[in-house]
Amino acid sequence: ASPLALAGPQCTTADKSQWQDQAKFQEQLKAQGYEISKFKVTDGNCYEIYGFDKDKRKVEIYHDPVTGKAVKTETK
Repeated sequence: ASPLALAGPQCTTADKSQWQDQAKFQEQLKAQGYEISKFKVTDGNCYEIYGFDKDKRKVEIYHDPVTGKAVKTETK
C-alpha cells in the first residue's frame, strides 16, 4: 500500500488561529459521552480521536478543528 492510502482526510486549510481550543474541544466530546484514549492533530489538519462512543464502541474520528464537525468516522 502506498503511504497516501493510509493518510487521513484533509479537514481544513484554515489558519490555526481559527481552530477551536484542543482542551475545550475534548471536553465537548466527553460531555457527549465519548471516552478519549488518544488525541492528536493529523497531517491533514484534523483533530483525530481514538476512543469509545457512548455505546462503548471503539471509534476513530477525524474532526474539522474549526467547526468541530466529524469529517470521517470509523467504528471498530
